[in-house]
Amino acid sequence: MSEQPHYAMDIRWSDEDQAYLVCLPDWEGYLLNWRTATHGATYEEAARHGHEVLEMLVTGLQDEGKPLPPARSFATTA
Repeated sequence: MSEQPHYAMDIRWSDEDQAYLVCLPDWEGYLLNWRTATHGATYEEAARHGHEVLEMLVTGLQDEGKPLPPARSFATTA
């Protein structure tokens, strides 16, 4: 079994919503609203909810025997 990809999660504060919104860019096309996949009152809560959504998405596709979307790579500086 291959290792699960490491998916990006973007967490930003929204003044309009008064909450931290979680974006899952690698899951565009898999979610109705990948730009706001979940949210939280605190950064930690949003991160926890984001991890829960990712786990559900990965498990759901694996259970259906469907391939996972590729994770985006980000360049690092040395």
